[in-house]
Amino acid sequence: METDLHELLRSLRVWDPAVTELPPFDPATAPGEPLPLFTRWFAEVVAAGQAEPHTVALATADAEGLPDVRIVMLHGADAAGWSFATHADSRKGRQLGARPYAALSFYWPVLGRQVRLRGPVAVAGAEEALADLHARSTGALAAALTGRQSAVLGSPDELARASEAAWERAGREPDAPVPSWTLYRLVPDEVEFFQGDARRRHVRLAYRRTEDGGWRTRLLWP
Repeated sequence: METDLHELLRSLRVWDPAVTELPPFDPATAPGEPLPLFTRWFAEVVAAGQAEPHTVALATADAEGLPDVRIVMLHGADAAGWSFATHADSRKGRQLGARPYAALSFYWPVLGRQVRLRGPVAVAGAEEALADLHARSTGALAAALTGRQSAVLGSPDELARASEAAWERAGREPDAPVPSWTLYRLVPDEVEFFQGDARRRHVRLAYRRTEDGGWRTRLLWP
């Protein structure tokens, strides 16, 4: 018997109180810039048991201006921006090379929270990118060494052979260079924090960067 997708969708509920806490959020207590609030929220969702809270949707645009989105890992967030990495010759790498502007979207359902950012994307230096890669797992290095991300794959066997060779090299040469591996930083012009509310009176606090490099905030209707 085939699944009725619409019936299945109607059966689902958002923020089941048995597994979800919707904490209050008073925007009047928010700091003057977004990074400290992001850091606090991230720590709180980790403590609440959110699975893979460092996964984030990355949206870019292709040569025709059409949107593209995928999930990546957050590598860091500091005064220089929110960082992630990929091969420069991958689809997202090529898109960022042509249009260095992107958006990020975090969703943490355990506390009913979202964080959205958008702004220009800068490229970190090659040494910093390599140091970031080598600080990660052997599997991350093996995946980077496998390369050819987004290229057409001839067969699963071709991938298996390339992956086995990459794993062998990663174990033998933990400092192996990967010239195409690139560390990107999104420097946000806008950051929005969304806190869900059981009565749908969601709080949306938006930060926008000012001309002098500071931030101003405003509330948005949910």
